[in-house]
Amino acid sequence: MSLLVADGLQLFFADRPILADASFRIGADDRIGLIGPNGTGKSTLLKILAGKQGMDGGTLTRSKNLRIGYLTQDILEVGTGSLLENVLRSVPGRAELDSELASLETELDAATDPDTMTEIAHRLAELHHEILDFDTIFSQAQAERILSGLSFKTSDFERPVEQFSGGWRMRAALASLLFQQPDLLLLDEPTNHLDLPSVAWLAEFLRSASHALVLVCHDREFLDRQVDRVLSFEPEGLRAYRGNYSSYKVQRLEEEAILQARAENQERERKRLERFIDKNRARTNTAKLVQSRVKKLDKLDEEKVELRGSHSRMRVRFPPTPSTGRVVVKTEGLTKSFGDLKLYDNLDVIVPRGERVVLAGVNGVGKTTLLRILAGDLPADSGTVTYSANVR
Repeated sequence: MSLLVADGLQLFFADRPILADASFRIGADDRIGLIGPNGTGKSTLLKILAGKQGMDGGTLTRSKNLRIGYLTQDILEVGTGSLLENVLRSVPGRAELDSELASLETELDAATDPDTMTEIAHRLAELHHEILDFDTIFSQAQAERILSGLSFKTSDFERPVEQFSGGWRMRAALASLLFQQPDLLLLDEPTNHLDLPSVAWLAEFLRSASHALVLVCHDREFLDRQVDRVLSFEPEGLRAYRGNYSSYKVQRLEEEAILQARAENQERERKRLERFIDKNRARTNTAKLVQSRVKKLDKLDEEKVELRGSHSRMRVRFPPTPSTGRVVVKTEGLTKSFGDLKLYDNLDVIVPRGERVVLAGVNGVGKTTLLRILAGDLPADSGTVTYSANVR
């Protein structure tokens, strides 16, 4: 069953085409990776699918009562109340059930007619079953499991959501979407604000979920594990491929190799025909043969194999810099605390010239703080940071 059908979508930014006659379907079991270089239209297409962006042409047909969950790259608004309350309230419908329950109880208290009281009582019984089913599917235990999976602590559940930083608010928004169990989940770079344990948990959660998924993600390993179909923004337009991202890369290279071979064969045939025509043009006894070759040449022109273009790539070159000492930067006895939270105590770091270092760890252990201290943007509580000569 198709959840969504796109037919001939068109969208232009000024004179630049973002979508040109793009058509595709999203089925109930589809897990789609949306790929392409930055700026080609991935986030824009997600906005169109979510109903947040208009189109210049084409039609987008959604199945009846389709529930869509959409995670943007930036969360501009947050709710009020505690973190857990925000997740629980994110599911539409519960507030309406509670409102109807309160209204029916009031009507029952005021009713005097036996038939009316019986009718209200039947509806109340049905409503209690609906609320029970709702709370079973969207349970507080499930909300807490999702929050814990995204690395929130139990003590965070009752914190006001507006107290969290931007990255943690993104996690809260992701938790709400996962809790809602939408029919179609649209995720735009969901791993951007997650640490490695949270990424691993999210990967397993999504693999076990039953909803359809459209995913934009620059983490190739994560993308490969999640999708079995690819929609790719190519120079010739939006293309569809079966398989994950790695499979798409192989298919794309095979297509380009086949096109290249066809173009080379066609060019060889063109040169052969042109040589025959040039050699026999002036001979009267080969006039029919020449005319036949001319027609073949015209047909080649009509059926010319067009090689695909490629996306432009940004190239960065760094100018030469003065040589530095063997040790570029080192810290000795570094300490840093925020209130009762002690990040470093007598931390020594040595970074040799040319070395490439990764800072790993869960959120909140001080990775960004250490970079800021090394950059001179944030003072340490004690200890020293020493740079060798000519370090920029």
